[in-house]
Amino acid sequence: MARKIVCILVSVALASCEAGTENTGSVAEATPIVGTWQLLNGTLIENGDTVITDYTGDKSFIKIINNTHFAFLQHDLNQGKDSAAVFVAGGGTYKLEDSVYTEHLEYCSAREWEGNDFTFTISIKNDTLLQYGIEKVESAGVNRLNIEKYIRVKE
Repeated sequence: MARKIVCILVSVALASCEAGTENTGSVAEATPIVGTWQLLNGTLIENGDTVITDYTGDKSFIKIINNTHFAFLQHDLNQGKDSAAVFVAGGGTYKLEDSVYTEHLEYCSAREWEGNDFTFTISIKNDTLLQYGIEKVESAGVNRLNIEKYIRVKE
């Protein structure tokens, strides 16, 4: 009798593990923006000036998105040992309705950016995410168009 109970418990445990694995896969499929994204390049257009930044050389930037929140991290690849040393981080909640992605920035290493909403139009094709929209932060004197191209980080 004890042997039957152990077999039943093991079967139930294995069945629940399989269900959890299937569920994780369907969340990513249902919400294709969920995942980790590596920024390849960014274009800022402000007051008629255009600045294009390549994030594949001496700096790295990732954005991590789950079902309710996002976070981003940027740092130089020289371990902070030269004049290009930088570390930037932030995150908060987001809403996605069709192709309209709105971030509410709750945390940011540039504190004057906190509490602001940023609305972007996004498109995802295969493993590439494009987003563009206006970033406006009056307290920082920022009003610019931001265009970013990301690639999905493979597990």
